[in-house]
Amino acid sequence: MVGYDPASRAALSPEEAALAGSAAGMVTRALISPLDVVKIRFQLQIERVSSREPQGKYSGVAQAFRRMLAEEGPASLWKGHVPAQLLSVLYGAVQFATFQTLTELVHKSHYYNCQTAGVHFLCGGIAACSATVACQPFDTLRTRFAAQGEPKVYRNLRHAVLTMYRQEGALTFYRGLTPTLVAVFPYAGLQFFFYNILRKLLDSDSSRSKGGLQSLLSGSMAGVISKTLTYPFDLFKKRLQVGGFEEARLSFGQVRTYHGFLDCVVQIAREEGLRGFFKGLSPSLLKASLSTGFTFFWYEFFVSALTSLKGSQ
Repeated sequence: MVGYDPASRAALSPEEAALAGSAAGMVTRALISPLDVVKIRFQLQIERVSSREPQGKYSGVAQAFRRMLAEEGPASLWKGHVPAQLLSVLYGAVQFATFQTLTELVHKSHYYNCQTAGVHFLCGGIAACSATVACQPFDTLRTRFAAQGEPKVYRNLRHAVLTMYRQEGALTFYRGLTPTLVAVFPYAGLQFFFYNILRKLLDSDSSRSKGGLQSLLSGSMAGVISKTLTYPFDLFKKRLQVGGFEEARLSFGQVRTYHGFLDCVVQIAREEGLRGFFKGLSPSLLKASLSTGFTFFWYEFFVSALTSLKGSQ
């Protein structure tokens, strides 16, 4: 069960929730990284994304994969994987540990049932904001690596950190934090909200294997719904994170410089229209479906493993 479960005989500690969350994040990231890289490439493209009237470098998911493989090789699909893995491990640990702590506090307050969907929405949103503040530098680094083409601007993680710090200052690692926090509260809150509802709808006295399938399906559906509702903020974040990185983007097409969150929104609306807010939605929904489904699946898998280990001692 995700969150504090008063009916469980072996309730997880925040440290155990952190361990299960980081393990789930690590496995999930390794599986969905190519989709994430393609999604970022679409989000950063100024030109219209269309397979019927191709204008930019990337016009469709399949075409983007083929072009990246032809121009940059298979390794391009895992660009930024090291900071992305650091992001996923740390994010999963902070998010699930905080969520476990908050739902336990709610239960002990005696005012609310800690397993209700509303409580999961609030606790999930707060937990995700905490994890976002802790992990934003890794997210910015991951975006820079995924955005760069050939020849590379950053040779490795150490070179990227030093170059960005010397040329742009420490605050550059927190570019895009405002739209991220604005989006992550409802996004993560809705994930936990819908997961709670869907998991209960699909729950039954079935086998453990079927229970794992229910976690995967519930998480996938929750990911698609929440991502669709909050997607534009993810795009704003990505555009802001590559600010100061325009030279490395010249080979991909047009580039823009944004002076803050509102300027980013206004420029996209004026130049790219409403559809500009949803560039990269298709690979993003596919990625959200897989990543959220796998995250909850692997989290519950590792929770069960930890619970079994504790019971055998």
